[in-house]
Amino acid sequence: MSAPPIPSVLFVCVHNAGRSQMAAAFLTRLGRGLVQVRSAGSAPADAVNPAVVEALREAGIDISAETPKVLTVDAVRESDVVITMGCGDACPYFPGKRYLDWQLDDPAGQGVAAVRPIRDRIEHLVRELLTELGVEPAA
Repeated sequence: MSAPPIPSVLFVCVHNAGRSQMAAAFLTRLGRGLVQVRSAGSAPADAVNPAVVEALREAGIDISAETPKVLTVDAVRESDVVITMGCGDACPYFPGKRYLDWQLDDPAGQGVAAVRPIRDRIEHLVRELLTELGVEPAA
């Protein structure tokens, strides 16, 4: 009997420098290798937002080596779930994919104090997503 396929999730935000990076980091950690994780943006920034890096460091996650990536049609095609971050970014549509939009404040230009509640909301949404995917989140 073969193992069920690993679900694949793509987080999309215009610059791929804040919300989508946080969501991907939480899903990677909490999903324990049981979910394939991608993040991308239609107009990627040069670097991840430093306040986002610091807010995640406070949560025990180091994304300092991450770089924003460009959204490709292949990334969408290869994903089971595509989640936009309330940033109005449009994704290519493929039938059979699950599309979600998480309405989240934009951390761009914000300090760490303003990013913390966004970070905490993203962690909550990622935990809910894992439950929906049938994956027990890491403690």
